[in-house]
Amino acid sequence: MKTFDLSGSARADFGKKAAKAIRAEKNVPCVLYGGESNVNFIVAASDLRKLIYTPEVYLVNLTIDGKTSKAIIKEIQFHPVSEDILHMDFLEVSENKPVAVEIPVQLTGLAEGVKAGGKLNLEMRKLRVKGIYTNIPERIVLDVTSLALGKKIQVCDVVLDNLEVLNAKNAVVAQVKMTRAARGAAAAAGK
Repeated sequence: MKTFDLSGSARADFGKKAAKAIRAEKNVPCVLYGGESNVNFIVAASDLRKLIYTPEVYLVNLTIDGKTSKAIIKEIQFHPVSEDILHMDFLEVSENKPVAVEIPVQLTGLAEGVKAGGKLNLEMRKLRVKGIYTNIPERIVLDVTSLALGKKIQVCDVVLDNLEVLNAKNAVVAQVKMTRAARGAAAAAGK
């Protein structure tokens, strides 16, 4: 998993009025969960752009007033109209406690069904996995070379070492669908 360095400062004031003042200064109020106690802190909104607006999943090296800890993003709250970041929650990770995160899915290879006139569809762009953070990959790579026309890869077909996939087992990750042109050609060949 890639790492991202982020620094913040401890937050002293709490409540709606204090949060509004923090946001007015182009900062974001944040909370770090999972340690001995929850830590409230402030981060500059501009520092979060490369962390949030990307398909990558990062392990965040969080430095709050000189104290460093490793964390992952747990939740982000956006403003409904302006889409500014209102609040962020981070979860501190450790070597012995599993965490659940969403990992992007990448397809490789040219499916046999595509060669036969079908269309490859990626139905799930991310899969939710649970495991120790050191075992979590940057992305899940699935080979679709042997995927024939009308066939699919389901969550139960995805096997990852030292990780548990939390999505529904019968959910479709990728499939090769028959196109109208291929159906027309098949119907014409059958007559």
